[in-house]
Amino acid sequence: MTPSIEARHLGKRFGPARAVEDVSFEVIPGRVTGFLGPNGAGKTTTLRMLLGLVTPASGTATIGGRPYRELACPLRQVGVVLESSGAHPGRTARAHLRLQAMLAGVPAARAEEVLALTGLSDAAGRRAGGFSLGMRQRLGLAGALIGDPAVLILDEPANGLDPDGVRWLRELLRRLAGEGRTVLLSSHLLAEAAQTVDEVIILDRGRTGVRRAEREPAHAAQDHRRGRHDPHQRGHHRPAAHRRRRHAHPDRGWLQPRGGRRRRPRRPLAAIHPAKGQRRPGRVYYETLGAGLVLALFIILLTVPLLRRMSAPGNVRFE
Repeated sequence: MTPSIEARHLGKRFGPARAVEDVSFEVIPGRVTGFLGPNGAGKTTTLRMLLGLVTPASGTATIGGRPYRELACPLRQVGVVLESSGAHPGRTARAHLRLQAMLAGVPAARAEEVLALTGLSDAAGRRAGGFSLGMRQRLGLAGALIGDPAVLILDEPANGLDPDGVRWLRELLRRLAGEGRTVLLSSHLLAEAAQTVDEVIILDRGRTGVRRAEREPAHAAQDHRRGRHDPHQRGHHRPAAHRRRRHAHPDRGWLQPRGGRRRRPRRPLAAIHPAKGQRRPGRVYYETLGAGLVLALFIILLTVPLLRRMSAPGNVRFE
């Protein structure tokens, strides 16, 4: 049976600052659960308490009913990605993963499998110090998968990945969850997480706000993309998933648009005044320059005869 992740009334303070207060949630197997919140909400501190890296001031954090430090073989039971791969910059990706395999008690051939799984086979002989941020994230994920764990805890795993890498990560996590694994994914990018997770746990200012199923049925998502929604439903111009997130926690400014109402977008100038909307700055500049030249020519034509008359013999001059 795949273990679940459970937190009960977790609390932690760093001096006078309250990092986490009374946080409770449960992550069940077979689903990708998003742990969402703005920067500084306490997500990383909570994950570190789950992994025994930070001692909670109150509450309990368990994986499969036990604290992390009491697991028989943590590397084969829980895969973890916390911000970076942790690889020595002078060690190659293959050597780093073979060392991880030795620590986890699995065959060295497992390193080649996770290299292929994370798309790092071609870079296996390169030193980790020359990796980009996205490649380091892939290497960290490979290290988390080295022991074929049933539980994955990932802190901002999409950091540094390009769009193709984010798409690959999304498909990988959903495939792993489909195998019955427990996947907890923290992120502050709501738009990206909405395309990946099945459920969300929202953390704001150190407190858990809402937990709800986030993913819609496939036919409903297709109807929204194609515009086939009920025109008589209030707010039909917004996708249903956005309406849920907007009202998930009305007393938190992070989840609700400022002012409580969506402003109507401004129409382009061409839609209001087509003639003005088609003008370009260069055209206005040349029109102004032409008008100035005509005015200068007119002044010259008036001034030259006057100067000739004043310089003619017999005119009175004042010295």
